[in-house]
Amino acid sequence: MSGKIIVTQYMSLDGVIEDPVGMEDSGLGDWTGPFTRGPEGDAFKHEELMSAQAMIYGRKTYDGFAAVWPTVDDEAGYARRMNSLPKYLASTTIGKPEWNNTSLLSGDLADATRDLKEKQDGDILIFGSASVVHALMPHGLIDEFRLMVYPTVLGRGIRLFPDGTATMLGLAECRTFNDGIVLLRYETNKN
Repeated sequence: MSGKIIVTQYMSLDGVIEDPVGMEDSGLGDWTGPFTRGPEGDAFKHEELMSAQAMIYGRKTYDGFAAVWPTVDDEAGYARRMNSLPKYLASTTIGKPEWNNTSLLSGDLADATRDLKEKQDGDILIFGSASVVHALMPHGLIDEFRLMVYPTVLGRGIRLFPDGTATMLGLAECRTFNDGIVLLRYETNKN
């Protein structure tokens, strides 16, 4: 058995993955807007979630998702899948996670993730959670990046690849959705 760690992320053209500080003053509003990725993009995200075997979250993303997903009822089954998937939380500040099927990743994050990869079979998704991605990249624990790039330049905010990051990636897929959104799927080159 061996899991595959996949970062799945919405981002702007300049690599910003979270709303930057002062976003409400930028005039762009919620830059991802209503999810305008169209039927093909929705189908991709649905397939991605349904084929995942687990999720890893940082505290900020976990808190946001845990506040919303347990109360969502949708016909497509996103909520049912989000709520039933095993979830692993990278946090040293939470006592007991309340969202069902959540376990804490204890000890060193890289070691805990390496152990999870060895025990878990299938795709393990990381969505949001920049701090988790930044902590795992130097250890070669990320196998794939799935980036939905929005035709927006924000100029500031948290970036997926912070200054000083150097990694080789191989393009595995490039697909365009409506409104100029592009899916870029990269595999990491592990030599």
